[in-house]
Amino acid sequence: MADTAVPLGASAETVNRPGLLKRTLLHNLPAKIAALPMMATVLVVFVGCTIWTIYYSMTNSKLLPTGKFIGFEQYERLFATSRWNVSVTNLIAYGAMSLVFTLVIGFILAVLIDQKIRFESAFRTIMLYPFALSFIVTGLVWQWIMNPTLGLQGTLRNLGWTNFTFDWIANPRMVLFALLIAGLWHGTGFCMVLMLAGLRGVDEEVWKAARVDGIPTWRTYVSIVLPMMRGVLVTAVVIIGSGIVRLYDLVVALTNGGPGISSEVPAKYVFNYMFSGGNIGQGLAGATMMLLTVLIIMIPWAYLEYGGKGKRT
Repeated sequence: MADTAVPLGASAETVNRPGLLKRTLLHNLPAKIAALPMMATVLVVFVGCTIWTIYYSMTNSKLLPTGKFIGFEQYERLFATSRWNVSVTNLIAYGAMSLVFTLVIGFILAVLIDQKIRFESAFRTIMLYPFALSFIVTGLVWQWIMNPTLGLQGTLRNLGWTNFTFDWIANPRMVLFALLIAGLWHGTGFCMVLMLAGLRGVDEEVWKAARVDGIPTWRTYVSIVLPMMRGVLVTAVVIIGSGIVRLYDLVVALTNGGPGISSEVPAKYVFNYMFSGGNIGQGLAGATMMLLTVLIIMIPWAYLEYGGKGKRT
């Protein structure tokens, strides 16, 4: 008689791995076949274009991607260019402020709306409405408001407040704060909606238990509710962070990188070098660094959302 016992230390899943693999491949086969065109598109467009970008960032291409391979010389020139370094510094400063203020203000607004106030739908719509506008429209609106001659400063001076000053888009030291105000006005409502969805997902029994234990409301939010909203917070950070890295149209519409290069950002640097400066290799080097930044944001999120689940279960 053949010995059919399972070897010591081996599980049934290990022994039946070929059958398990076959069942996994055949599970939802029609859906997998339907997804093949999209998967092929992703592989060709995203992966293919990414490889293309990285390769030609290592060439001396000018007007057309026809240059010869020069290794990392474009990256050395990139980080030796003061304009790029200013762009990165601006993005870090703007990004840090935008991320913190968007999360904090969005959470506070979500908490206020979560109090079952009257006209809640109207308030949600009003707060979310700026997000429906493009960054170009947002930039043009705030450019008019902050225009030293025609905007808020000119209006109040014409009304008699002659010493009133609000010329942030013309002030190199304050222009990043002008961008921050416009960015917060545009994106805070979306963050508020994400946070509100997370708050509405908290079990009512948690609030009842906190009240029975005499825990203050603010402490309940900070110590109990926020940890329970971990998934929402991580998602909000990823969405806001990737949007900050790609910041371009708001800058072009509001300040066009000025005064001088005081509000220059990496995306505008890449665009200018590729289409205005006639230096594709340098522009693609900047684009590759932006892609690397997005990956630095996305990989920890993917690990926390998917990679760590197997260890916790």
